[in-house]
Amino acid sequence: MSKNRILVVEDNHDNMTLIVDVLLSLDYEVLQATDGEQGVTMATDFMPDLILMDLSLPRMDGWTATKTIKAQQSLHHIPIIALTAHAMIGDRERALAVGCDDYISKPLNLQELARKLSDYTE
Repeated sequence: MSKNRILVVEDNHDNMTLIVDVLLSLDYEVLQATDGEQGVTMATDFMPDLILMDLSLPRMDGWTATKTIKAQQSLHHIPIIALTAHAMIGDRERALAVGCDDYISKPLNLQELARKLSDYTE
């Protein structure tokens, strides 16, 4: 069976390193984008099985990138999990409203991340 391919869209180097290390240890194939525009392009080019999307990104924020991906017929089926420090009341609902399938607040709980990954990649 082929590895599940996960696109991580994250502009913070330390967060990206942590997430990529976790994903690799769980035997996922990892793609990396550092802004929303690059995330949309990579989603289109590589058709990942799952996208982990930071919402506060340069060039195109994660809210807009998620809406853009979900608006494309060829991509709308790809689950997107928001990874964000936006943890105020209403942020989870707002993330789901723009098309995110799930939501994880930062700082990351690695057990929660692993559990949600298995929910979407089994």
